[in-house]
Amino acid sequence: MAGAPDLLFALRNNFYIGAFQAAINSGDVQNLSEEDAIERDCLVYRSYIALGSYQLVINEIDSSAATPLQAVKLLASYLLSADNKETVISSIREWLSDAAIGNNPILRLIAGIIFMHEQDYNEALKYTHAGGTMELTALNVQVFLKMNRSDYAEKQLRVMQQIDEDHTLTQLATAWLNLAVGGSKIQEAYLIFQDFSEKYQMTSLILNGKAVCCMHMGNYDEAESFLLEALNKDAKDPETIANLVVCSLHLGKPTSRFLSQLKLSHPEHMLIKRGSTAEESFDRAVQTV
Repeated sequence: MAGAPDLLFALRNNFYIGAFQAAINSGDVQNLSEEDAIERDCLVYRSYIALGSYQLVINEIDSSAATPLQAVKLLASYLLSADNKETVISSIREWLSDAAIGNNPILRLIAGIIFMHEQDYNEALKYTHAGGTMELTALNVQVFLKMNRSDYAEKQLRVMQQIDEDHTLTQLATAWLNLAVGGSKIQEAYLIFQDFSEKYQMTSLILNGKAVCCMHMGNYDEAESFLLEALNKDAKDPETIANLVVCSLHLGKPTSRFLSQLKLSHPEHMLIKRGSTAEESFDRAVQTV
């Protein structure tokens, strides 16, 4: 219906900026169409996943739930335990090859997220490249940046800008691309995160964005203050801890506590898996936002 209010705007926006508990709290939206109710539930359950409540999601989504919710349940299983990875990937491939459900945008999005976790970027793009939603196109931007193809990322960003230049995901994708391009674009990325911090609830995602911009500009003291604030909000966030490792290295401060914390909470994190010199850590960490 033209001109109808977007009843899921607050929920969606909180999810995009990383305000996951606020997203859950704003999920009590009634009088929705069936399609919107499924989107609401997917966003709420994905917020629980972002907070690490994988088992809750697995327990609450039963086998009769709609395909998008089943896909979200698969993501929770994938992240719950490395032992589940093969089964989940096998299931998601089977569902994607099913003509009846294979083109579902949430299923394709979850597939893209899982294959991005696997660092199998070509496989992720196989399911996401056709786009169709702002989230899918934003994920394409992220995947191309991981592949160091900022030229392709920029084409995807242009698609988003044509749809809605002011959309939160368009702004986020612009900041990601600006960080990848570097130079004078870093200041533009910083201003986007600064604008978010003035308009919305301050989150680890926003604080990490500002911190990474500061690190790119050589302002490590300021970056550290943003990261410590982020750590206060979420003591287990892997990107905050990884960025603190990098920041501490550049400030000549010990990193062992943060590395130990990361190893315990996220042994699969790239800083832990690959080992790290100061330069390698910095190069990797500034690509994570």
